[in-house]
Amino acid sequence: MATGLAMTFFQIGTVCCRPLAGRWIDTINKQKLMLITTILFLLVMVSFNFVNSLQGVFLLRSLHGILFALGTTAASTLAVLVLPNSCKGEGIGYYALSTNLAMVVGPLIGLVIIHRWGVSALFIFLTIIALLTLGISNCKKLENKIVEPFKGEKGWKLQDFIEIKSLPMALLGGLVFFAYGGIITFIPLYTKSIGLSTATSLFFVVFALVIVITRPFVGRIFDHKGADFTIYPGFLFFIVGLFVFSFVTTLTAFLFAAALLGIGFGMLSPAFQTLAVQSVSTERAGVATATYFWSLDISVGLAAILLSMVTQQRGYSFTYSVVCVSVMIIAVIFYNVWRKLRKNHR
Repeated sequence: MATGLAMTFFQIGTVCCRPLAGRWIDTINKQKLMLITTILFLLVMVSFNFVNSLQGVFLLRSLHGILFALGTTAASTLAVLVLPNSCKGEGIGYYALSTNLAMVVGPLIGLVIIHRWGVSALFIFLTIIALLTLGISNCKKLENKIVEPFKGEKGWKLQDFIEIKSLPMALLGGLVFFAYGGIITFIPLYTKSIGLSTATSLFFVVFALVIVITRPFVGRIFDHKGADFTIYPGFLFFIVGLFVFSFVTTLTAFLFAAALLGIGFGMLSPAFQTLAVQSVSTERAGVATATYFWSLDISVGLAAILLSMVTQQRGYSFTYSVVCVSVMIIAVIFYNVWRKLRKNHR
């Protein structure tokens, strides 16, 4: 119960702050914002070593979520702005690769540290990581034209928090993460139900490995051939992977599904992020990035809530079958939305 509440407070902080992050990033010096955010992030990690009550943990997790939203949005926006247009797809792909690997490797390392040395060792390790993050993210001075704020109109408007032009791609990317959220949320229970609980970590290893192997090719294809050559194949791999994943009974099929899902997810995630950012001008990059990640935050949270209801009534195989059909529907939606967007830009 306490673990679930700690995650809930983190998600509340992230979801509530994400729209504000976009406005702040576009209206405040981005490098100064990154410095302040990483310093506060380090202080929160240090505080985890001394907190001794659940209320304190929940408060820190809320602050953790807020700073996570600020930091990841700022870092993503800066990554977009420093990349030339000729290789933006490939560059964002490598950036997305780092975040995807963190989502896979981070929990594994955390579990190993807790198992061998305890929770105190984990918080010390996280404090060291936060210190490294502070140093690495602020070690290079960027050009003023990249970090200086955009002087927009005063006042508060809806478009200060949500970029309407990037919303279609943000929502479609969010729906893909809804499917991904369903996988990572229930996979320990699913593997236990089919007698493959010892292979859970192998799933994430294979999933991450195929993303790393395919990333160089996927990014270049996006930049030189266009979105169609990455998104449509990405949907195909992801759908087939979900179908296989829904009915696995052997270790070979389980790892094969992990490979297919890794290829599909590795193609879809950075592609939708790139399209979301490319749909706006440079001065709106922060809001567009925040809109994209806000959609992902909400989608992963909804996956845990809604799909848990389905699993309780119908089981895991049925749930993943539903997710598979949902991704098919997303592919059809993308086809229609993307066709209309390209027609409007001609």
